[in-house]
Amino acid sequence: MDKEYWTKRLALYDKLLSHTPEIEHKGKNMIYTSDNGYMFSLLNKAGEIGIRLPKEFRKEHVDDLGDAIYKSYGAVMKDYVLIPEAILQNPEKFAFYIRESHKYDKSLKPK
Repeated sequence: MDKEYWTKRLALYDKLLSHTPEIEHKGKNMIYTSDNGYMFSLLNKAGEIGIRLPKEFRKEHVDDLGDAIYKSYGAVMKDYVLIPEAILQNPEKFAFYIRESHKYDKSLKPK
């Protein structure tokens, strides 16, 4: 993957997160959001954004989210969905899904 492309994807991730000021990314090389001891979104080295959502929610929103498996560093990320480009181009929809992801994260037993 091209470093310039990844930098552009990081800028997009930050732009999308700016619509949810209560959520900020962490990390320098591995970019993610977390709360409660769990990550709930991630920008992988391929420049793909994935968010963690409960199984039933993913099923209810499959028309928007699709069912693509999200991988990071070669590992399948359990409970994560690869965010489609259509949602990445729609900040309001992304904000809805990242807030749902954060809500799910906060419902988990703290680590």
